[in-house]
Formats: sequence, structure tokens, C-alpha cells
Amino acid sequence: MSTHFTRGSLIRGITAATAVASLATGLAACGGDSDAATTTDTAAKSGEVVIGQVSNGAAKQTVIKVSEVKSISAELPAALKKNGRLKIGIGALPAGFPPLAYVGSDQKTLTGAEPDLGRLVAAVLGLEPEVKNSTWENLFVGIDSGKVDVAFSNVTDTEERKKKYEFASYRQDNLAFVVPKKSTWNFDGDYENLAGKTVSVSSGTNQERILLEWKARLAKEGKKLTVKYFQDGNSVYLALSSGKVDAYLGPNPGIAYHNRQVANTPDATRTAGTYSGAGASLQGLIAATAKKDSGLAKPLADAINHLIENGQYAEWLKAYDLSNEAVAESEVNPPGLPLDNS
Repeated sequence: MSTHFTRGSLIRGITAATAVASLATGLAACGGDSDAATTTDTAAKSGEVVIGQVSNGAAKQTVIKVSEVKSISAELPAALKKNGRLKIGIGALPAGFPPLAYVGSDQKTLTGAEPDLGRLVAAVLGLEPEVKNSTWENLFVGIDSGKVDVAFSNVTDTEERKKKYEFASYRQDNLAFVVPKKSTWNFDGDYENLAGKTVSVSSGTNQERILLEWKARLAKEGKKLTVKYFQDGNSVYLALSSGKVDAYLGPNPGIAYHNRQVANTPDATRTAGTYSGAGASLQGLIAATAKKDSGLAKPLADAINHLIENGQYAEWLKAYDLSNEAVAESEVNPPGLPLDNS
């Protein structure tokens, strides 16, 4: 199995995939310490959640009706029910990573797919969401200390992390190929379709490792895959639009974001296929993350499954163009990346 990418390599991949769009739209960056962006959203408890609010084009703003489900909120630990708030941790400092989590166009609201799902789940649980932004390292410190109850922050389910945390899965952890919109090529989940192609990838990432493994396999079959590297996202997409490369392989959320940003331009792109970030033998999963034995994983999973069953989950993904990362159900502590690949 391929070595899974670290969050650092994910951010590098998203940065490469979205640099052009980020420069064009001028998305604001987060700043400060681990309490730099703490917001309380009472609307989420009142029966509706605004998805993609002040997202600066990263999502189609959508109002989703959602109310407390008493049978699910009854599963919550007594102390959390009494407190009445769900403290949601996001590890997006210092710069954020659109479309998943970043400061919105009002320069203060923490927006993106991850905090929005946290708000939806809080509404099902009958709790007022309190979103706390921090660095990635302080995100886990916050869970450990009780400063936050749960992280919705693109955390991959791994067996190593299960030593300290419990999970409720909610999204596939995928890589994606992006091509010019006019291109007819598709990956179709088969590395053989890369024969004869030139593909760009970010150096030092998990997607590079996977792509180089495919290149080696094709070479043994007498087929050629050319891999090219560029210093930044501008160069990647200039090469793509000029035909110097056929495709770019990077994290799916960043590519979905880029596709939306350039949709109405001559350089429009599209996703030409996805692949599990965990490799061929396991579908990687992103999961809500709580302290082990906190008693939160089951009510979180039940809340997510309620959203799945009632269509709000699909609306949330669609708003961010992430429907290709949908899971059929949320699972408590599903199989994660093994200890030798975490």
C-alpha cells in the first residue's frame, strides 16, 4: 500500500491546485493564536444552516433546514447536553485551505465545507455550534484538553490515531486528476489509461508517490508515463491550458475548488477521475474526531447518518462540488490506515 499523505502534503497539494484562483479572488487568511477565530452560530440551532456563507465563490450558498432529533441528542454525554454547545475544532491557521476551511469574505467568519458540516451536526444534536480555529497541532491539543469537543478538520481515520481518538466518518479521502474542460481523457480508476500521457504532480506528496509507482509499472510493460513538476499553481495551470501536460494529480477538494473558480473562463477545467488517498487496497476516510471514550462518536455518526438519510448531507456536498467524496453511511471507528502507513 502507498504511504498516505500527511496533512502538510495535502495542504501543499491544495495550494498548488488553487494558487491561481486564490490570487484572483483574494481570499482572506486567518491569523493569530489558537483562539483567533471563535464564533458562535445561533442560526444553526434555530432550524436552518447557511452553507457556503461568505465563501467568496467556493460554494453555492444554500440554506438547509435541519432540526434537533431528540432520539439522537439523548445519546450525548450528560455534561455536553447540559452545556448546550458543541465546541467544533478547525485546524486552519494560519492561512486556511479552501474550500474546506478558511476565513470568508467578511474577514471574520470561518467558512468552508468542514465548519459547515459541524454546524449541521450540531443542529441535529440540538446544540449551539461554537467554532474554534487553531493551528493543526493545537487542534489535537484542544481535543486532548477538552477545549474542543470534536474536530471537523479533514482528519484522516488512521489506526495510529485510534490510540487516542474515536471517529465518525463523513467523507472519502480522495485524490483527483484535473484536465482542461475540452479534454476527452478520463482516468476511470485504471493506471493503464495513463500510458502515453504527461502528468504534473507536486513534489514530496503522497500523490507523487502513487504516480511514480504507476510510472514504474507502466515502464515494466514497455509503456511511458511522463511526470513533470512546476514550482507553483500558476505554472501548473498554464502548462495544462497550453497542452504541455495532459493532467494534474492533486487532492480532490482543491481541484473541485479550482474547477469552480475558472468555470466561466477560457481556461475552464474538470475532474477526470478520483483515486483513494490511501491507495488501491483501502478507501481513505475523513472523520469527525473526538477524544477516545468521550462517548461522542456514536451520536456524531447517528447525526451524520440522519443528514444522509434526509438529503441534507447531499446538499452540503453539492454546494462545495464535493459529491464525488460522498460516503453511503457514517461509521464509528471504521478501518483506518494501518499502523505501518499512518
